[in-house]
Amino acid sequence: MDNHHHLDAVPRLGALDHLGLAARAGSDAGGAGLWLAERRFLAKLNLRGDPGNVAFMEAAARELGGFHPRVIPNTAVRTIGFDMLWLGPDEWLVVGPPGTEAAFEARLNAAVGPHGGTVTDVTESRTTILVTGPRARDVLAKGCPIDLHPRAFAAGSCAQTLVARVGVLLHRTDEGAANEPPRFELHVLRSFADYLWRFLEDAGVEYGVAVVEG
Repeated sequence: MDNHHHLDAVPRLGALDHLGLAARAGSDAGGAGLWLAERRFLAKLNLRGDPGNVAFMEAAARELGGFHPRVIPNTAVRTIGFDMLWLGPDEWLVVGPPGTEAAFEARLNAAVGPHGGTVTDVTESRTTILVTGPRARDVLAKGCPIDLHPRAFAAGSCAQTLVARVGVLLHRTDEGAANEPPRFELHVLRSFADYLWRFLEDAGVEYGVAVVEG
């Protein structure tokens, strides 16, 4: 009798699965001012390289849909299938669909490695909390020290900052349309995700909170 346990049969757990968010998520946010979701298992790759190295930039662009890594601080590129967020002068976070990290890491490493670039899979270290709805900016302002007004933090902006004293990578992912609510994605270490989620829910009580599909 084979008593070996198959590790691949162990289900993958999201950082916030214990909160039962899937059961709370509805298709209609109703009159709630704050809409929250966990975007589970997004692929996350840390890309490093010299932006002054033309060969590195061209190699990266070939694997990134033709887009070069941004060199303007606190900006992001959003393309079909992935986002590329500026982290520092020679560092970016590439965020893609769930389950794509292994193949994407291999391709990107093969492309940029010969030109001094490195790619590290950091998928499991963080989860992503979606914060949107008409009062999303008001709720974040209760715990975030940076100015989130559209003039200061436009669509496509990203920043490493704090929310409720928790370090996050904050990315505004909406396109800035006047008739659409702002949409923010907070990339946070898994160990702080529960605390951050509970802070956001509590901060949004006065506006009404709805859990939505991620």
